[in-house]
Amino acid sequence: MSGHESHSAQQAAEHPRQTEHRLFADITRGLMSAGAAGANSPALRDALTRNRDLWTALRKDLESEANWLAGDLKARLISLSHWVDRHSDWVLKGEAEVGPLIAVNRTIMEGLAT
Repeated sequence: MSGHESHSAQQAAEHPRQTEHRLFADITRGLMSAGAAGANSPALRDALTRNRDLWTALRKDLESEANWLAGDLKARLISLSHWVDRHSDWVLKGEAEVGPLIAVNRTIMEGLAT
């Protein structure tokens, strides 16, 4: 089995929470490495886009009737996804730092790890 096949098999066997944690970790690492580059850097724009895409996908899942999370938790996470979107705009305009986005993602990762 090649390294790629082994990695794909591992991902296929992951619990959805593990997959979500892995995605948040990867994207958060990208935000951390790109954050020092400044608001006009392509690396930061790409990292923010990936983070927004993750949060948009999460929001769509949370808005689905098939989502099993408690209503109050879903509402808080949906609200947080909207905040991520707004804060990302501010970072791109140079009006805010990327640190709070990293902190939010880390908090979500802690929740997924429990």
